[in-house]
Parts: sequence; C-alpha cells; structure tokens
Amino acid sequence: MKTSFTFNRTFSATIPFGAVALISLVSSSGCKFVGTDYQAPQVAVPDAWNQHIIGSPVGVLAVDYWWKQFKDESMNQLIDAAIESNKSLAIAYERVLQARSARQISNSALFPAIDGVGGISREGTSENVGVPKAAGGGDSDTFYSVGADLTWELDVLGGVRRSIESADAGLQAVEESYRDFMVLLIAEVARNYLDVRTVEERIVLAKQNIENQKGSLKLANDRFAAGLAPKQDITQAQTNLSDTQAFLPQLRQQRTTTVNRLAILLGGYSSAVETLLGEHEIIPMPPQGTEIETPAEVLRARPDIRAAERQLAAQHARVGVAEADLYPRFALNGNFALLSNDKGDVFESGSRAYGFGPAFRWNLFSAGLVRSQIDIEESRTREALLEYENAVLGAVEEVETSMSGIANERDRLQSLKLGSASAKETVFLIKDNYSKGLVDFQYVLDAERTATRIEDSYAVSQGLLAQAYIALYSALGGGYPDGEVELNRSK
Repeated sequence: MKTSFTFNRTFSATIPFGAVALISLVSSSGCKFVGTDYQAPQVAVPDAWNQHIIGSPVGVLAVDYWWKQFKDESMNQLIDAAIESNKSLAIAYERVLQARSARQISNSALFPAIDGVGGISREGTSENVGVPKAAGGGDSDTFYSVGADLTWELDVLGGVRRSIESADAGLQAVEESYRDFMVLLIAEVARNYLDVRTVEERIVLAKQNIENQKGSLKLANDRFAAGLAPKQDITQAQTNLSDTQAFLPQLRQQRTTTVNRLAILLGGYSSAVETLLGEHEIIPMPPQGTEIETPAEVLRARPDIRAAERQLAAQHARVGVAEADLYPRFALNGNFALLSNDKGDVFESGSRAYGFGPAFRWNLFSAGLVRSQIDIEESRTREALLEYENAVLGAVEEVETSMSGIANERDRLQSLKLGSASAKETVFLIKDNYSKGLVDFQYVLDAERTATRIEDSYAVSQGLLAQAYIALYSALGGGYPDGEVELNRSK
C-alpha cells in the first residue's frame, strides 16, 4: 500500500516561502544523497606479455589506420566503402542516437513540466434535479478558459541526478560499442580481402602446376610412342593432371563465396566488390618487426573494454536510482487559469484563478518491493563488474594468442618457402632423369604431387600470416584514432 500526501494552498501558507526556496536550491545544487559515487575498478593485468614477436624491431606497432601499413589500395578502398555503407554499422549508429535521446529524457526530469491548457465548454443543468426551473434549473452557460499547469519534482535526494549519471555512462558505453563494431568490421573486411588474394594466388599456382603436369603427360606420351615406357605412365600422368584440374573449381568457388561475403560487409553487391578488387595482386604483408605496448596501455585502447567499464558505471548509478524510492519525493505543483462565461472577459484581471503549493509522496509500505529492487540493482552491478573483468581477461588472451600465431606461422612459412623451392628443383631433376630412362615415372608423379601440395600450403601460410597480423591489430583495438571517430552519419 502506498500512502500519498498532497498539500494544498492552505498548507503552503503555513510553510515559509524560504523553505520552498531552500528545497529548490538543494534540488538544483548537484548534491546526491542516494547511491555512492562511482570509482573505476582497478583490475590487475600482467606487467609484460608472455608471447613475443621475434624480428628486427622497427618501432612500436602502430594500430591507428593499421590497414594502410599493408600498402594495398584495394584493401583501403574496400574498408572505406564498408565504413560508409555497412548496414550493421548504420544500425549501431542508430543505437547511439537512441542513447543520446534517452540521456536527454533523463536530464529533462530536473526541470519543471509546464502544460498549456484551455478550452470552451457548454454546460446545462437539469430542470428536474436539484434546482427547480423557477430558480434557474435547466439553464445553460458557456465557459471559456486558458492557462497553464506546472509540475516540478524536486530532486532533493539526487535520485534524478543518479539517473542522469547512469544515462551519461550508458551513452558513452553505446558510443564505445559503436567504435568496437567499427574495429571488428575493418578487421573482417581485411580478413576477407586477404582470403580473396590467397585463393587467387592458389589458383595461379594450381594453373602453373597444371601446365607442368601437361608437360609430364606429353613426355610420357612421347616415351610410349618411342616404345620406351609403358602405357600406364600415360594413364598415371592423366590421372595426376585431372586431379589438379579438379582442384581449380573448388578454389574458384571459395573465391566467389568470399567475394559475396565482402559484398554483405560493404552493404552492396558482388559486382561492386569485383570493381574494387581489380586484377589479381600478391598477398599483402605489413612490416613484421614490431614491438607491442604494455598490457595496461592496450586495455586503455580497446573500445570494448571501455564500453564494459562504462556499462559498469551506468549500472552502479542505477543502485542510487532504486534507493531513492526509500525516501519521500517532493514536488511543487501549480496552476494558473483565466476563466470566464464571456469570451470578451477572459483576459480581464477578474478572470484569474490559480493554485500552488508543495507536495510530497512517500512509499511507507511496499511489502519489500523497494528493498528487493535495490538488491537486484546491486546484483546487476556485481554482474557488470564480473563482465568487465572477463572482458579484460579476454583482451589479454586475444593479444597473446595473436602474437603466438604470428610467431609460429612465420616459422611455418619459412619452412614452406624452402620446401617449395626444393620441390620445384626436384621435379625438374626427376623429369630430366625420367626422360633419360634413369628413373620410373612414379618418381615424377610423387615429385609433382609434393610440389603441388607444398606450393599450395605456402600460399595458404602467406595468407594466414597476414591474417594473424590483422588479428593482432584487432586485439589491440586498432582502427581510427578516438578523436577522429566522428559519430555522425548521413543515412
């Protein structure tokens, strides 16, 4: 049960005007008596990274505009197009606009609400109820009115200001989430672009191996025609060639799938993506000798970490909002009107009518509802803190994993590079020996299969190494500098 007391003008006469003014002053002074002031949590992080990128240092890894370090104009254009037209990013921006409006709604509670009122009404009384006709019963009259009603809830205990504090932090959290989505979008576009270039490189290598295997088939045919080799050499050569040729449609399908995925990221269609891709290019690679800033510096740079911290701040303020329901709420109510039976007299001084006075409402009994709501908000605050700590742990793990991926993939690429060169030379030597009748054709087949596999793996490894760098840039919160992420879009 809620008990509410409203004091009319008679009551206001017993309270000095100075007391009303004092309440108004306290309400607007900025004091907050409910809740506690927020302090950002101090989460322990390692002093240094466990993983390291081995190489000749060229300076601290630059994460702002990191994609430009690849020096690939097609990649730059694709990322610019995605930022401009990606539908999910536009949705994220709409959430920023909603949060800004929600913040304004919370702020408006600090100010009085004034409604203009007015009307014209025609009223008549019954001849048979109350006043008899002889005494005026059954008469009708017209009433004209114009005026204003005022309601002002005074934020004496700071509950409204805690609500504004929560809305401010919530807006900041949404803005950081927008930035975080942009970081992820840029990385996703770059990853898919590298997938396209990697598949294109694999197609080029596959075509080269097909030409080499066609040469082996011709060699087997020539030796068979000269009676120097069995027919099985021809069939084996054809089988090997057909197997490699069958690999090409698979690669082309992978490319088509990736291009279509890029089209979604760019908010358009594959034809536009093909235009931006242009001709086949080599797999781009950023500078590989870099140092990483300390974990604490990295965490400050990641928008998802900042978003989690702001969400915690917003939730912390909601505890104070809930606590405000434990105490009375004070308000100033008033109305002023001009009333008349004659429209020509409405604006005369004699038409004035008014009422004003303070009021309060205090929930004296709610069967534990308010206390339970406070408990819920406190639990949600602890939950938000755990989410923030989880985000910190996840950020450190992502950086460590991406650095490890770079180091290990670099070693793998170096081995494959040596293996690819050796495989090519082996194929040349064995084919020469086969043409002289020194080795069986099976050696040619084995050498060509090995060369095809290693060269394809080498191209894949190049793409994976470049993608590992993208994962690192993303884990470090790389993207546009904070001051240059302008949160406005003309959509």
